[in-house]
Order: sequence, then C-alpha cells, then structure tokens
Amino acid sequence: MTNVGSLEPSRETAKPERLGSKELYLKEDWWAVWLGFALMVLSILLFQSGSSNILKALAINPGGLKWTSFGQLAGHFAQNAHLYLYQFVFWLVLFGATTAIMGAKLKEFVPAFIFLYVGSIIMFAIAGWANAAQFNLEAPLVALILGLIIANVFRLPAWMDSAFRVEYFIKTGIVLLGATFPITLVLTAGPVAIVQATIISLVTCLVIYFVGTRVFGLDKRLAAVMGVGGAVCGVSASMAIAASVNAKKDHLYTSVTLVVVWALVMIAVLPFLSRAMGLSAGVAGAWIGTSEFADAAGFAAATTYGKMVGAEDAAIKSFTLMKVIGRDLWIGIWSVVFAAIATFVWEKGQTGRAPDAREVWWRFPKFVIGFFAASLLVSAFTSSFSAADFNSTVRPNVLAPLVSLRTWTFIFCFLSIGLTTRFRDLHVVGWGAFWSFTIGVAVNVLLGYFLSVIVFGSYWAGIH
Repeated sequence: MTNVGSLEPSRETAKPERLGSKELYLKEDWWAVWLGFALMVLSILLFQSGSSNILKALAINPGGLKWTSFGQLAGHFAQNAHLYLYQFVFWLVLFGATTAIMGAKLKEFVPAFIFLYVGSIIMFAIAGWANAAQFNLEAPLVALILGLIIANVFRLPAWMDSAFRVEYFIKTGIVLLGATFPITLVLTAGPVAIVQATIISLVTCLVIYFVGTRVFGLDKRLAAVMGVGGAVCGVSASMAIAASVNAKKDHLYTSVTLVVVWALVMIAVLPFLSRAMGLSAGVAGAWIGTSEFADAAGFAAATTYGKMVGAEDAAIKSFTLMKVIGRDLWIGIWSVVFAAIATFVWEKGQTGRAPDAREVWWRFPKFVIGFFAASLLVSAFTSSFSAADFNSTVRPNVLAPLVSLRTWTFIFCFLSIGLTTRFRDLHVVGWGAFWSFTIGVAVNVLLGYFLSVIVFGSYWAGIH
C-alpha cells in the first residue's frame, strides 16, 4: 500500500529495477526475511538457554490490559517504563539500521520513528480498554482512522515518510506469522487458495480490462495496469505491469489512486459485512483475502474481524493463504503475459518490454520465502514436544513473544497506512477509469463471496 504522493512523477517510476545480488541487502523483501527469521532463531535460542524472559520483555504491549481507569493505565507504564525504553531502542536499531542500509537518512528516520512508536503505543492502549470491543475500537481500525485524520488535517513533513514503511512492516510481520503457521496447514489448504486465487485473478483482471477498453474506450495500457492492480496486489502489481507495458505515469497514478480508495473502503466495509452475515473467522478471512487489493489493507481488515469475533488467528491464517500465498504470486505471471501482449500484439514489437520468463522470479514476493522457511523451522522445532509440553512451555515462551512482536509490526504498518494516505495528493481519475475499476471491484467481491462461502466454505471454516 503506497500513497500516490510518494511516487516520482516520471516515466522512470515504472521501469523495472534489477539489482542482482544487491537485492539481498537493498530490498525490503529480503530484509523482512532476514529480520523475521533472525527473531525466530533468537526466540528458540533464548528458550533453549532458559532466557525466554528477555524476548518476552521486549515484546511487551498494553493491548491486553483491559484497563478501566487512566490511573490503571498510567500505573502499567510507570511500572514498565524501562521495558518500553528497551523495546523502543530494540525496534529503532533493527529498523533504523536496515533502512539506513537501504538508503534512508537516519536524521530523518529517528524522529519520525519516535512519532510512530509513541502513536503505536497509544493505539495499543486504546485497544486495551476494557470496553474497546463494545465500540469496535480494534487496534488496526483505530490506527488507520487516526492516521488518516492526522495526515489529512495536519501537514506532516514529507521526510517523515522515511519511517512510515508500510510494506517493510507488513512483510516482516508476515514472516513472523510463519512461526505460528503449521506447514501442514499450508500443504492442505494452500492448493485450495491457489485455485481460488487463479479464478479471481483471471476474472477480475479480464473484467476490468475489457470493460475499460470495450465499454469506456480506455487506453489498453491503462486498462492492463488497472486490471492487474485490482486482480492481484494493488500498488505493487500496478507498478509491475506499468513497467511491462511501458505505461504512462498517468496510467500508473490512476490505478494507484483507485487501489488506495477502494482498499480503504474495503477495510471499513468487509469486516462489518462479514459480522452481519455471521461468517466464521476462517471464511471471512478468505473473503477478505480474495477481495482486498493490498496486503497491508487486507491484514488490517482480517485482523479487525478476527478481533471482533475472538478468533484473530483463524482470520489471519485464511487471509494469508488466500492473499499472500494465492494472489500475490500472480504479479510475475501477469508481468510476463502483458509484456508479451504489448510487444508482439499491440505495437508488433515497437513498444513494451520483451517478455522474459525470469520476470516470474524477479516479481516473486521474496518475503513469502521467509514465511515458508519460518513455518518449516518452527514446525520442525516443535515436532519433538508433546501436546502438553507445547501448550505449557513452547507456546508461552517461544510463540507468544513472536506473536506480540508480529502485532507491533502490524500496528506500525496500519498506522503508517493512514499517515501516508493523503487525499490531497491523489490523482484525479476519469469516470471511465473509475467505473471500469469499480465494476471490477463489484465482480471481485461477489465472486470472492461465492468462492469463499459457498464453493470452498468447508475448507476455510475448518481453519482455526
């Protein structure tokens, strides 16, 4: 999820970047893998050495307090002030050092991250209120709304965006999610997710493309960028396809604007629709994973619904299977397909980029590798424990701290979405583009409901 204002206004924006081996330390995808995997290895090593309390202390948050008075909340912070200080330094070093390696300026990152960290503590505190659930004050939704208010009422300096790393935070969280995701679940439900994702990707993309070109007379490149943006992974997919077909910057901006607007709408609407329909957390998570346009926005919606019904893990697991493992993999495939179409059909080799099968790997979301590796690592580590030992020792000392750290990365992400979504910077979208994309959204949501609830409902309902 990226705001339009963060994109450079030039055609170079859409050009693919090939860094070779440098990607291993210059790309957020890979740093999310290194960071998430390192935290999991650290958790296991501390557990084996009898020092699990160290990571548990660093994973502290006020979200589970159920406080009833400000005095109680203040008492918690007074008692644990030193732990929050250690935690802040911990996160600052991890994200500050790695973003600096990727090119961020520490003099900008540090003050902006202080702002983000304090804001995240406030989000946790609101969610930790005893009556928060009664008023639907779930941390993801509150973080997003307050972030939007701050970004659109006040003018934060542009340099603060250096710490509002939406994709970095969510990717790190996804890798950490692998720690609580049994590999057996991936193997059993993964094929269902891929089949459902394939149907959604093909239908949604083709609907947006043909409605745009045949009904509203849109440029083929614009229709292609919007089609894949709506069918796969929002902003990232839009940028990938813009590069493949040599789209104009206005085409990219139009798609990104539509993705941002509809992703925000889905965060607000899908959890409440799911609750009104009485969907199980697993089914709702799959529907959200089928219908949302960006990983970060989808996680916000899935987490919100999971907290609403008291089954956060089930909603997140089914969403992850559907969106991350299922739909995101289509970025590379569509990039190759549209590069071939643009090169050999639209202008007979005079425009577009020559298709290259390696595009599938270049566009592959590398943090998914970290997710699988984490699932394999933790599954292998826990396989030697009995169920009783797992529940009494491994879960509270190894997995619980990782879940809390994952929650921190998610809150950083959700707040950053709001803080980087500035409506004044959104691109003006023509009615043809708007209705083409919106019709695709309607088809996506309805087809997603049919597949998640009726066709594959028994699979998703079984996820816990």
